[in-house]
Amino acid sequence: MTNDRPILLTAGEPAGIGPELCVQLAADGLKQDCVVVGDPDVLAERAAALGYPLVIRSVSAAETGAPVDGELRVVPFQFPVKPVCGELNAKNASTLLAGLRFAAEACIRGEFRALVTAPLQKSIINDAGIPFSGHTEFLAEVTGADTPVMLLVAEELRVALATTHLPLREVPDAITAPLLRSVLSVLHTDLKRRFRLDDPVIAVCGLNPHAGESGHLGQEEQDVITPVLDELRESGIRLRGPMPADTLFTPAGGKKDAVLAMYHDQGLPVLKYAGFGNAVNVTLGLPIIRTSVDHGTALDIAGKGEADSGSLRTALELAASLS
Repeated sequence: MTNDRPILLTAGEPAGIGPELCVQLAADGLKQDCVVVGDPDVLAERAAALGYPLVIRSVSAAETGAPVDGELRVVPFQFPVKPVCGELNAKNASTLLAGLRFAAEACIRGEFRALVTAPLQKSIINDAGIPFSGHTEFLAEVTGADTPVMLLVAEELRVALATTHLPLREVPDAITAPLLRSVLSVLHTDLKRRFRLDDPVIAVCGLNPHAGESGHLGQEEQDVITPVLDELRESGIRLRGPMPADTLFTPAGGKKDAVLAMYHDQGLPVLKYAGFGNAVNVTLGLPIIRTSVDHGTALDIAGKGEADSGSLRTALELAASLS
């Protein structure tokens, strides 16, 4: 991928706020050269409804042309059923995923320098009979990545997840030595490769309260987490922990370039409290650069002009920086 190629932006769930975020950014003036994957009719209708004087131009991946002020270039994936704001329709799920697959494959081919994704509605894709746990897992499958790692970034705070979209009762069994080795290796490698940190420090949360309290509140720290950290320290990775999560995120937790949380709601509430609306989701371990927003489809405000494009704009800026 080279920096003279556009960034590819998927418009996300058409009944949600993704399309209007795309047209809002274009109307406000994009600092990055980007092309949208989505339904041109939906984008045009959303722009008109919100009063954005924007020209929607359909293009092919091979011939996107140069960016023009007041214009949004779109690689068209038209939905079989006309989307309505706030009303999910499972009949549009296959087209939505086809657009996402195209976007990932186009980035693999080097036609675009990075991928930025607006939010999807996982439930409606599963309702369509298509097993889907999230962007992270889907993009890993398409790109052939062995260990995708979800990293949320809010300015200098970076929080990665050992497990992602799992029911809480399944998390302890999923925290295995092979998983932790892989996730920490990917996190360390991409902090150096993508974020250009020469010798990153990673602080690791324990799974249990008080990081297990020497085994009195759980054995996972003693049996699994600590041995892996000791092993990886020997290989030269700078690791701190396992530490209690309620201490690690405070100033008393000390210096760190990134945090590894054991599960979704251990780490992300802290990050989103610190930077919601301007945080970015980054998928590490892929052969492409992928960033995304820190929020969902917001069906309740779709089409009302209330959506805040701050996270999507920040995701575009970070994708440009990482590439």
